[in-house]
Amino acid sequence: MGVRRVRSAVFIGIDLGWAARSPSGVAALRGDANAAHLLEIGTRSSDAQILEFILQHAADGPAIVAVDAPLQVPNEIGTRPGDRAISADFRRYQAGTYPANRRLLAENGVVRGEALVSALAPHGFAHREVIVPGHEGRQVLEVYPHTGMVGVFDLPRILRYKDKPRRSREERLSEWKRYQSLLLGLQTAEPALKGQQVWCDRDVSLLRGAPLKAYEDATDALFCAYIALFGFRWGPARCRSYGSLEEGYVFTPIPPNW
Repeated sequence: MGVRRVRSAVFIGIDLGWAARSPSGVAALRGDANAAHLLEIGTRSSDAQILEFILQHAADGPAIVAVDAPLQVPNEIGTRPGDRAISADFRRYQAGTYPANRRLLAENGVVRGEALVSALAPHGFAHREVIVPGHEGRQVLEVYPHTGMVGVFDLPRILRYKDKPRRSREERLSEWKRYQSLLLGLQTAEPALKGQQVWCDRDVSLLRGAPLKAYEDATDALFCAYIALFGFRWGPARCRSYGSLEEGYVFTPIPPNW
């Protein structure tokens, strides 16, 4: 039986804070396999607000929710096989993932990403580790922006815009300009992203502390939403899922020369 292709879908990105008290970035796009337009971008503080945001933009109809956070964590300690596999392939780009296990992530026995998957299930969202191009349906899956940027933008290494030891503010601001420029360049990409001009024109040098972190979280959510759109357009031709649904996985775009 052939895959039914749809004309329009919603693509939602969530940069989910690993702890329940952590704010999360959110972004929503609407479009088709050729292009999508930014509907809303920002942050949300609670799981209830995140669910409300998703259902506001995807009350019904085809939708893909791409989440930057572990959504399936069966291992108590150590790291998931999928994380080891994707880190091995993307180590040359300095894009390894963080170890994910229940000892690190669970609060009162609950992993926040797993709870989001469960909350979305009654609304018709299936948890799937791959995206079938143009397929009608509602799904949620785990993504990782660093490897996704390497794949989409064909970068030689990750963008260093995050606040890390031994990274100066000057370096991070320079990398922020690159990030914003690359996101603006998606206006003519395949698939195209539209409506991000005002957001990407923000002067990051004026932001510090919590406002800068909020802008970072929301911008990463925007890119997560684009990963969903990218997967909807290209599927396995330009994307790969590392790991398995049972043991945990990461879905990511891959460089074109792979």
